[in-house]
Amino acid sequence: MNKVVKNASEAIAGVKDGMTLMVGGFGLCGIPENAITALSESGVRNLTCISNNAGIDNFGLGILLQNKQIHKMISSYVGENSEFERQLLSGELEVELIPQGTLAERCRAGGAGIPAFFVPAGVGTEVAEGKEIRVFGDKPHVLEASLSADFAFVKAWKGDTLGNLIYKQTANNFNHPMAMAGKITVAEVEELVEAGTLDPNFIHTPGIFVQRIFQGTNYEKRIERITVRE
Repeated sequence: MNKVVKNASEAIAGVKDGMTLMVGGFGLCGIPENAITALSESGVRNLTCISNNAGIDNFGLGILLQNKQIHKMISSYVGENSEFERQLLSGELEVELIPQGTLAERCRAGGAGIPAFFVPAGVGTEVAEGKEIRVFGDKPHVLEASLSADFAFVKAWKGDTLGNLIYKQTANNFNHPMAMAGKITVAEVEELVEAGTLDPNFIHTPGIFVQRIFQGTNYEKRIERITVRE
């Protein structure tokens, strides 16, 4: 089954106001730049976005935040975005902060069909408020629900026409578990090849999890905070 679509605009077809979206990547590494741009141009609003981070001002999810398209952020790290901070403090943006490992596992569990799991991270903090606590091996654990989304947008280094994906280094973070947890998963890739070209031993996300794939263009691959030696 050929899953290729022409471009990002075609790939985001069906995204509507009020939907929940997963957006892959780690910091600004491995984020679906083309899909985010297309979403910003579509004008869709009142979104709930599940992402490791909230981008930076004027890039990544920061574009959607600036356009007031995001109603709620479910994230683990948001420290590089001043507009995010402003909207949070003013009450314009609903935010759920989750320990990073817990966020990764909630996404993975969603893709694996696991409704919930117990984890020690967050016990005794606001993270655990209103949640069930159980003791395993004399250590308290909090019950966390899995996460899924109407759409998952991921970015891969290479992909084929069947939707099989290979990520490169840090870009693997969050992209794979989110690809598994989307009802409709859209992958943009730096290099799109014919089915059978990729070595099966190196495929991270099997095409069964991907519904749409397209060749991305004009990647900026920005760095959040450049640090150089004097």
